[in-house]
Amino acid sequence: MCLLFSSIVHSVEVDFAKVTDDVYAYIGDTDGRSYQNEGLNANIGLIVTPVGAVLIDSGATFQSAKKIHAAVKKVTSQPLKWVINTGGQDHRWLGNGYFGSQGIETIAHTNAQADMQSRSTAQMDSLKLVLKERLDGTTPMLPTRFVSGSNTQMELGGILIELKYRGGGHTPGDVLVWLPNKNILFAGDVVYVDRVLGLQQVSSTQAWLQSFAVVDELKPQIIIPGHGRITNLATAQAQTRDLLLALRAHVKNEILGEGDMNAAVKSFNRAPYAHLKHADIWLPQLVNATYLEVERE
Repeated sequence: MCLLFSSIVHSVEVDFAKVTDDVYAYIGDTDGRSYQNEGLNANIGLIVTPVGAVLIDSGATFQSAKKIHAAVKKVTSQPLKWVINTGGQDHRWLGNGYFGSQGIETIAHTNAQADMQSRSTAQMDSLKLVLKERLDGTTPMLPTRFVSGSNTQMELGGILIELKYRGGGHTPGDVLVWLPNKNILFAGDVVYVDRVLGLQQVSSTQAWLQSFAVVDELKPQIIIPGHGRITNLATAQAQTRDLLLALRAHVKNEILGEGDMNAAVKSFNRAPYAHLKHADIWLPQLVNATYLEVERE
């Protein structure tokens, strides 16, 4: 008897769900980057105006960016005018090459530029190992417009969009996208829910808390986080801000008490965050990273 086996190759499907009138979101995978999710393990936003649409983040590859654009066209017949990169993480900006090929303007904060330039090769190398041929066609393309300063106001089709920058956090160029007339915030990687936040060599918990202070100040009715389900202020505070505060307070106490990094990892109270995805593996890494950061301070 001969058995025939077939392998099914899965690919990500991009669909924008309505958040409220003229505002949509694609909620990405909360797992790590994989061949199946094509590096789209983050949320993507969409704003529709009477004269054009605005995309929040471009995706991780040329091919996934093309899928994102096709999903935009299912929502609106308005042309896509702007793509705002909320930071220097790969899935925030490496899809720029596709949108640039379509003549669409890509925008980021000027403090993202050096990060994008310095880490693009490493990001591409890392993605290539996971995505293989699904990375084909992807070329790092810097945004065509950089904004500067703490607050940048933009308007399209009567919809006011404010970019708020307070030093980044997860990456140096992290920016918040605020819709004041709708009380909605696209938080990018300043807000993580449902899963543990990530710290990298370029991350700063101190700057991150400065950026989160804007979230506290704005008190958005609806928050589209960088990772996890659409959420509210209380959940964002509990799962991002409070974790950052707890990490910094804990390692400061350990350093003052002359405790080493291993002791800090073992004694950190994980219970309030144990329900978050990847907590067992990533919380010790967060303590390590925060310890090194606070020690440098």
